Amino acid sequence: MKWSAVVLVLCGLLSAGAGAADANDGGDGRQRAQRVGQKLVGQPGPRATLTSIDGQRIDLASFYGKQPVYLKFWATWCIPCNQQAPGFEQIYQQYGKRIAMVAVNTGYSETAADVRAFVAKYQLHIPTVIDDGTLGAQLDLRVTPQHIVIDANGRVVHVGHLDDKELHDALERVAKTPASGDAVALAPQGKAPAAFKVGDKVSGISLTTMAGDKVTLGAGKPRTLVFFSPWCESYLKDSRPAVAAACARTRIETEKQAEGRGQEWLAIASPLWTSRSELSDYAKEKHTAIPQALDQDGAVFRAFGVRNIPTVVKLDAQGRITSIGTQQ
Repeated sequence: MKWSAVVLVLCGLLSAGAGAADANDGGDGRQRAQRVGQKLVGQPGPRATLTSIDGQRIDLASFYGKQPVYLKFWATWCIPCNQQAPGFEQIYQQYGKRIAMVAVNTGYSETAADVRAFVAKYQLHIPTVIDDGTLGAQLDLRVTPQHIVIDANGRVVHVGHLDDKELHDALERVAKTPASGDAVALAPQGKAPAAFKVGDKVSGISLTTMAGDKVTLGAGKPRTLVFFSPWCESYLKDSRPAVAAACARTRIETEKQAEGRGQEWLAIASPLWTSRSELSDYAKEKHTAIPQALDQDGAVFRAFGVRNIPTVVKLDAQGRITSIGTQQ
């Protein structure tokens, strides 16, 4: 099946208002996944123990040296993910007995009900898990969908975005190639971060704004952090209208509040489907005055346990969290 037209629609929406991206900044889904592949292909697969939405325990490391693994990251609000869902089930029916397959929901602005409804809608039989951000961080999640194919020896052999010949060739190849018996040097076990809670004092977190200023979170003036994605208002308008409206409302309200001088403000963007150039273009398009920073590896989102956008975190002058709230 060909999904190029769908991907162009997705990328156009996510990059609305953006200029031409640099070679290593942004681009369409295929280009972003290819850059991830340049880092991951040939590397050991992740060591992670997952729990499916049906309570099934899935130990990825238990497959290495025995059976290939196919991980597909996806989101219910993602257009190509919906378009690829029927083909994904077909792949499972074709390879499910030879390849360990896991549907990994990103857990980004999702609910368990959303995920279960998606699985039911497309009659998916693949074991499905909801990521807490840990597995996505290990595999440098940048797009949805993001395909990860791991051979029977436990090495990543393919990272992609499209349901294309390259993906199917990789699946066929690993399905036919038994483990060589070589020892697998497993990647470290990913651990769910211990997120800050209300009352905790924040320290050890620094970001660089788009203007090049380094911001270290901690004592000083009271500070408000706004966690968001620049494509929320446009891309989610149809699939998650309430979320898109909340993103627009939060931007407008916080910009007004930031006109006062009593505290400092910082808007923090997730790296999912967002590059520096796209964040810069968004700031110009919306005429934002609040300093913005791109959370390059999602570490700050995980540190505050943010899985929904928009989320607003308030810190007092001592750097203690006074509130964490999803604005929906």
